[in-house]
Amino acid sequence: MRHRRHGRTLGRSPSHRKALLKNLASALFLTERDAELDENAPKVAGRITTTLQKAKEVRPLVEKCITIAKKSLPHAEAAKEFACDADRGSDEYKKWRESDNWKKWADARGPVVAAQRRVVQMIGDREATAVLFDIVAERYVDRQGGYTRIVRLAMPRLGDAGTRAILELVGKNDRVNRAAERPAFDSEAPAEEPAAEEANAE
Repeated sequence: MRHRRHGRTLGRSPSHRKALLKNLASALFLTERDAELDENAPKVAGRITTTLQKAKEVRPLVEKCITIAKKSLPHAEAAKEFACDADRGSDEYKKWRESDNWKKWADARGPVVAAQRRVVQMIGDREATAVLFDIVAERYVDRQGGYTRIVRLAMPRLGDAGTRAILELVGKNDRVNRAAERPAFDSEAPAEEPAAEEANAE
């Protein structure tokens, strides 16, 4: 019996299922990497294709990670006030490390580091976490939840005919609704005033 057991097993053991969801979440964030620096860059950033059931299971994990990263943005902005732009190891950097500004910077950045460690614990990928905090989180500052979208595909998966779906980040590949422009017909064209016609004849 499955009393009080929510979620799909996906035909896997608990450890295998957790690893699968971590990899799917990491793969979605890694699609946002700079295409020039990534040899295996995806055709469309912010989108992965998987089965419908896997997409529905990994969606809460992705949304939770984005929420954690978004809540840390104010602390990151506050820490920039005390940050040092000098190169690591330079004399200016060493002086900054010994000053009070470094202590203030470390205290202000503490919640950001805690949030990053929490996300690394959830998805198990440091590179994906860096992409999430640097690129993805800033996009959803003014959005209260609903950061992802699932689009079911018509063509099933070859082999087992599993239902495929696209899991994508909202705001990256949104369709633009354009107002339909109604064509103007000759009968609807505004008629010229007689005075203007006489002036043109002269």
